Amino acid sequence: MNGIARNPIEETLFLSQLVGTRAYVKSRKIGKVGDLVAVDQGKVAEVTHFQIARPFGDPAIMVPLALVRSISPREVVLEIDRPETYQRALAAEEVLLRDYLLDKKVLDMDDREVEVVYDIRLARTGGRLYVADVDISHYGLLCRLGLRGVANYLYRRRGAPKKRLIPWSYVQPLPPQLGTLQGHVKLSVLKEKLSDIHPVDLADIIEELDSSQRVVVMEGLDTEHASDTLEEIDPAVQRDVVVSLGKEWVAQLIADMTPGQAADILSVLPGEEKRAIMRLLEPAMVAKIEDIMEKQDTTILNFSTTNFFKCPAEMTVEQAHTRFRQAAQSMDVVMYFYVVDPSDKLLGVIDIREMFAAQDTTLLKDLMVETVISLPGTATMKQASDMFLRYGFRALPITDESDVILGVVPYRDVMNLKHRMLD
Repeated sequence: MNGIARNPIEETLFLSQLVGTRAYVKSRKIGKVGDLVAVDQGKVAEVTHFQIARPFGDPAIMVPLALVRSISPREVVLEIDRPETYQRALAAEEVLLRDYLLDKKVLDMDDREVEVVYDIRLARTGGRLYVADVDISHYGLLCRLGLRGVANYLYRRRGAPKKRLIPWSYVQPLPPQLGTLQGHVKLSVLKEKLSDIHPVDLADIIEELDSSQRVVVMEGLDTEHASDTLEEIDPAVQRDVVVSLGKEWVAQLIADMTPGQAADILSVLPGEEKRAIMRLLEPAMVAKIEDIMEKQDTTILNFSTTNFFKCPAEMTVEQAHTRFRQAAQSMDVVMYFYVVDPSDKLLGVIDIREMFAAQDTTLLKDLMVETVISLPGTATMKQASDMFLRYGFRALPITDESDVILGVVPYRDVMNLKHRMLD
């Protein structure tokens, strides 16, 4: 993990869980954990000492990790005899994690602010303790403030991931003699590694930034990733993001979406902005978007995409895997494989989880579910919405009277737009 020793990780802890923890020698309390001392080794930083703050004005002591017998969020137990023998100043290469890193800005390579360090994740392995990641989530901030219960409640309601972690290997080596409240945490490869962050997580980050910072992050993405991220951003922020970006690039992002997704984003824009972007799109795409937005004979077919996996019944699972690896990035729907005959008549469907669990030599016709729930091309949005709610599918195929597959509509396209399109 991020260059950490080959031994398996035995435990993960957060710095906020340890700071303030009671420190004991045998059964006698001698103080509290004030900070952790680490040495930056490039890909990892290793914790070498626990700084113990002592009561009654006594100087803090630096206890080597080898003399820390047990570590938990409730207490740390030390194996030392005379605490005063561990009084010393920091060496030039040592860093106090809490004092020097928490609440520092996270910068990209061009010194533009992206986020703030709210916590630090630690990994125990092979008797050693490493700095694994910096936590830039607001969950981490709430926990720091002693509101872990509130944080858990809020994040359960949102269904959002609690932590947003940036691996330590992405952080540039810390400068020597880094002083308290000086400097920022600088990322060495953030712009290059933005593609590693899931669009949902990126959307959360972007929503917390100001307009100029949002542009910085979006411009660091390739078109496909930027398009996926834009779809996930809250509508209240989408407008600001789109207005702040160049119209030509926004048009490229929207062209990479399904018509339903594109209509969802364009519907939050001022009229002139919307018209300017639509003039840069293909006429066929514009026609579908306008049909959706204006509610003129809106049918579910206008929400559909033709970028999905169609496979013949005689294809093997291994062959389907190869096709998936070659084409997945250009597909709008990747969770199902649709089995068709030479005339595109829909014969069955296979969930991607079943596909990857099956034997390579299995034929798709022996794996597919033949009773397929589908929508007619004339179905309305409400009918599609009702179907999604009833069956819980992540996408639905659209077929004609002869069961020829015409397209596939993703769940999110219908449900994201439902509040705008349905009475």
